[in-house]
Parts: sequence; C-alpha cells; structure tokens
Amino acid sequence: MNLSLGRFSLVAHLSKNASFTIGECQRFCSSKSDVSVKYPAILDLSYVAKKYRKKVKWHEKIKALPTVEEKLLEINMPSYYGWKCYGIKEGVIPYDSLHFAQSITRTHMTECEKLPSLSEGLENDNGTSVLADKLTPLLADMLIFECRNRRYSGDEADGLTSSIVRQINWLLMSFLPCNVPHLTEAQVDYEPRIEAFWAAGGMEPSYSTWKSRKNIEWLSSLADDPVDRYIQYEGFPILQVRHPLPLPPVVDLQTSTNPEYEVPHFKYDPRVIGISLQRRHGTNIPGFWPGDPCEFGLMSFHKRNHINNRPKHYGACEHTESLHVQAILASYGWLFPLTCYQGFSTYNDVTYPLVTQTVITDGQFWSFYMYQLNTTIMHSHYSTDNPRRNLCWGTPEMQLYEKIEDGKVVGLNEDVLKRLLKLYLNKPQERATEMKPYLSDYHYVANIPDEKKRQWLETRIKHLYSLRPRHRSLPEIYNWEKIYKIDHETRQMEARRRPFELGVNPYRRRLDEHKSSYIPKKLREDKKKKWEDTYYP
Repeated sequence: MNLSLGRFSLVAHLSKNASFTIGECQRFCSSKSDVSVKYPAILDLSYVAKKYRKKVKWHEKIKALPTVEEKLLEINMPSYYGWKCYGIKEGVIPYDSLHFAQSITRTHMTECEKLPSLSEGLENDNGTSVLADKLTPLLADMLIFECRNRRYSGDEADGLTSSIVRQINWLLMSFLPCNVPHLTEAQVDYEPRIEAFWAAGGMEPSYSTWKSRKNIEWLSSLADDPVDRYIQYEGFPILQVRHPLPLPPVVDLQTSTNPEYEVPHFKYDPRVIGISLQRRHGTNIPGFWPGDPCEFGLMSFHKRNHINNRPKHYGACEHTESLHVQAILASYGWLFPLTCYQGFSTYNDVTYPLVTQTVITDGQFWSFYMYQLNTTIMHSHYSTDNPRRNLCWGTPEMQLYEKIEDGKVVGLNEDVLKRLLKLYLNKPQERATEMKPYLSDYHYVANIPDEKKRQWLETRIKHLYSLRPRHRSLPEIYNWEKIYKIDHETRQMEARRRPFELGVNPYRRRLDEHKSSYIPKKLREDKKKKWEDTYYP
C-alpha cells in the first residue's frame, strides 16, 4: 500500500480492499490514536559497556541450558586448551592467607565456643550426654587398637588419622541409626574427588596485562582496572557423608546481607602469597557424578597433619588461621560443586542457602566448623558490591585424648565426642522452594530422549573431566623464535607457518573449533553426510 496516500485516498483504498465501510474508515482516521511509540533503549557504546553486555549474554545462556552437564561444558567452551587458573590444593596453605581465602569465597569468619544448632532439642546436652556415656568405652577401645596394634604404609601420621576417622564414623553410623532415622538414608564416600572452579574478581591486573593495555592508546585509561582470576580448588577429604535432603539454614538469605558481616578484600595477584598458575579445564566435582540421589552434604572430615610441617616461628595464632583457611576452602570447595549440580554456577547465583559441617583433625586434636553458602558470584564488580556474604563458624581446637599408656587412654575428653554426636544428630529437612529453578524437567544428560545426543554429551563431559591432555600440545614460542623472529626480524625469507606469524592466538581457540569425526561410507545413513553431528551447548 502506498503510504503517501492522502486521507480520502486511504479511505477509498481500505473500502475497496477490506470489509470496512467508508464511514467507518473516516471515523477511524479522524479519531486520535492511543498507540504509544516505543523506541529501543539507547546503549552505551563504550568498550567496557559492550564487553559487559557480551558477558551478561553468555551468563544468561548458561542459565538457560537445560541440563547440569551442558552448563558444566559451556563454562569451558571459550578455551580449547583450558583456563589459566590459580591452583589451590588442600593442605598447601601459604603464610598469612586468611584474607585471601575469605575474599575469593566472600566469607565472613566467626570464632565461637559452640557451633549453631540446626535441629530442635540439641541445645540441651542431656540427650547427647546419654549417648556419649554409652559410646565412650567403645571409643577408648578403638583408639587403643588403632594407635598400638596397627601398622601403616607410607606416611604413618596420615594413615593413623584416616584410620581413626573411619573407625569413629563407622562406630557412630552403626550405633545411631536406631535412634536417628535420617542416617539410614545417608551415603559415605571415602577419599572422594573434590574439585571446584570459579571466578573471583576485583584483583589488580598482572604486569603483562597492564603493559598490553598501556600500549594501546584507547585502552591506556583502563590499564589499572581490576580483572577476574579463575580459581581451581582440589580437596582431599578423608570421608564425607551425603543425604538426599539438605541441612536447614542457620540464617536466611536476607540476614546474610547484614553489613556487619565484614569480608576483607584481597586485590593483589595471588602469586604474591605463593599460589602458582596452571592451565587446565575448569572442573566442578563434589565426589560423585550428576544424578546421584544423595546430592546434599551433611559433613566432611579433613586432615590437619600439614600443621606439623609448618615452621614453629609462625606462631600459634598463624597456625589457627591456617586451619580457618583450610575449613573455608574445604567447605566452599564442596558446597559450590553441589550447587552446580542444582543448576547454579559462578555466574548464576543461588536462590537458597546450603549448609555443611566440616571437621579438621589429626586424630588427637579436633576443630569443628559450620559453613553456610549464600552466594556463588564473586566475579567482576560482585567481588565488592554483592550484598550477600557466605558465613563460617569455627570453634577452637579440642584435644580428644592426651596419650595412650599401658593399654589405657589417658585424658579422654567426652566433650569432643558430644560435639561429634551433634553433627550426626543435625537432621536434614525438605525445603519449601524450587531446588532446581534453572534446569529443565529431565535435569541431567542421562535423561535426554535423543540417544545420539545423550551418548555424545556423556562421552564429551567425562573425557573433559578426565583432564587428559590434548593429542596435540599447546603451540609455544621457542627462545630462538623470540629472538630472531619477534624481537629482531632477521628471517624475512623464511616461510610463515607458525601461529604467531599468521596472527593466530591459540589461547582463543574455542572448545568446539575442531573437525568432527569422519563417518565411513558403509556406516553412513545419508551417503552425502561425511561427518558426525556435534551437540555442543
């Protein structure tokens, strides 16, 4: 239709081509229009704004993916050879690293004499005292047997610690279920694989990043802007106890925004405290594969034998702080992959809190912690502007016994046993909220109806999490190339075949940038289809 038609020409056109009368068209054209014009939003076209919108778009894509495995796979999609991340291993704790651990996990640490009680009736110690009186003789016999009659291969202290913890757990799990029904549904993992990968922001750029920004005119003003650092944590618990239901929260999410819960901000490169860089794919594993019915943590036990290897001149205060660091990282490093199995990620925050109980011991000295995870986003501006805080409560160390002499346990402390009993007596509860708000109805790859897609994704995620190296190693620049080809162009006649000569940055290669598998002719359903399908998110 010609939009340049006048009013009466428009009326004639409508009356000829539609079921309108001339009078109706005249009344319609003469009336005032109620339609309001909506213009698109005016976007900030600066470099920082465009980069931020690109990140948000990727974060929304991760949130919209239907299964847990696809979300875990998408986190690694930008990097074919893995992320450049800071590796943290349990038991390797740098000096004076408490503020760093609190900052990268956004945790407020509280030292207290007793841990918060999660179940009703545990405030009264009468019930636990009766149970402790029955268990004390059995505990004493177990300690005598383990400390005097057993021989351990390898590190004797580690072997003794693991054996004592396993025997205590077996004793309590065997004795309590008749009075504590929720323990009959619990599952125990021995030496599980615990790994957590997340992004922590607000840190100063490295010198190479700062220099590269400074050398570009339009980026020089952003040279000092903070950057995100990727953290890869590896935990080595003695054992952990899981349950189909989560523990009840200590405080609600609104309370966790209280500004009185102070969290220190660590802005320096983690290498200044001795944490090294490594390149690997980000993995989130809470000790089991997605789909296990016992998907929430009750408690975990960890070794503290690293304290014996720390220099004595560090002092007792620093040794206590190192236990706090271990507890914060161990608790967050377990709860975070548990939230990933619920559909959340380091870019999509949790909608409800999760709680776990952590015990650190060498068999003789015991420290008890309770940790509530309220947020998982610490990247970019969320490192300082996120109102939520994760909360950790810790008790001073307690001594279970003084020594074993003449076949008897000297100085057995029943208070340690009572605190252990309270951890096992804390009852998990069902939540009145949607536990997997960002997942589809089938939740996991194993439930995908398409058989080819299901098998492909299952194989791909298991291969990625096996951390096997690529069949072709990452291209590197050799020293002679740095001297004769980059710093001094002395080989102009030589053929340009290396990535840096062709303007290719191998670190920007995506996970899906590779050839698909070839289909032999006799196996093709479609004779023209030479390559297998891929099902990347």
